[in-house]
Amino acid sequence: MQKEQYIFSNGRLKRKNNTICFIDKEENITYLPVEQMDSLHVFGQIDMNSMFLNFAAKYEIVLHFYNYYGYYSGSFYPRAKKISGVVKVYQSAHYLDIHQRIYLAQSFIKGASFHMLRNLRRHKEKTNHYFDTIMSFVPLIEESKNVQSLMGIEGEIRKVYYKSFNEIIRSEYYFENRSKRPPLDELNALISFGNSLMYSAVLSEIYKTQLDPSISFLHEPSSRRFSLSLDIAEIFKPLLVDPVIFSLINNRMIKIEDFKKTDGIVHLGEEGKKKFISEWERKLSTTVKHRSLNRKVSYRYFIRLECYKLMKHFIGDEKYKPLKAWW
Repeated sequence: MQKEQYIFSNGRLKRKNNTICFIDKEENITYLPVEQMDSLHVFGQIDMNSMFLNFAAKYEIVLHFYNYYGYYSGSFYPRAKKISGVVKVYQSAHYLDIHQRIYLAQSFIKGASFHMLRNLRRHKEKTNHYFDTIMSFVPLIEESKNVQSLMGIEGEIRKVYYKSFNEIIRSEYYFENRSKRPPLDELNALISFGNSLMYSAVLSEIYKTQLDPSISFLHEPSSRRFSLSLDIAEIFKPLLVDPVIFSLINNRMIKIEDFKKTDGIVHLGEEGKKKFISEWERKLSTTVKHRSLNRKVSYRYFIRLECYKLMKHFIGDEKYKPLKAWW
């Protein structure tokens, strides 16, 4: 079973013989299981060289980089080996055809809305008002004729959804407004950190398929980002990130002292990041009996299955329908 590896500041990564090792500031060496690893997450200031990067590329290890505050900066994406000209042509055609693009953009928002409502349903005695308000927006998704209006509807749904957090979590954490750049309070810091991990997890799964991560449908393609990962992440953020946040707060696993405030930016300290990542990895590794495959599948693998469904849609094998958790 392949594992994610997380490396924190103050050290260096290097190739040593036929493996990768992390050397901390006290010169302690940690050897990493190269053949069992497909992604490496690097937080803060870490030294490495081209020999290390070439070795990581040889083993098809995707490196995700995060800044001092723990927010996603970018990825080292080894040369893609699972290339299909046919899939890329059809994926591009679906972007260029406005009707096909709108269908996929609507699908991502429908999947996201379903999982937001699923979370609210689990706390329905406190969240009925928010549930009903989001339900009033759902028919508008189907009626939208352009991506801009869809993004507006998605924004309104999330605004209502995030307000409901105040009914779900403990009172010392309060959601007022979504502040991303920068996060201005502890709850926004948790959401931003979790979303960063979500984007990189999706990108790692896209890499294992023949999809082009730069051709997206809800989010506008850009030369500076892998925007397809943003599209697919919409479905999974309320399914994976938000339950992790609820669990960390309500089970008192994360505390106010696990946060720092630097230059007006609220962010998790190193211990806080480690607590979040531990719960995140537990969530990704959780398995569910798949109805079609008739076997247990991890949440991480559900992300890859979503990529396969998109591929089938592009080549005309099977119409895409977003994941809607049945469990």
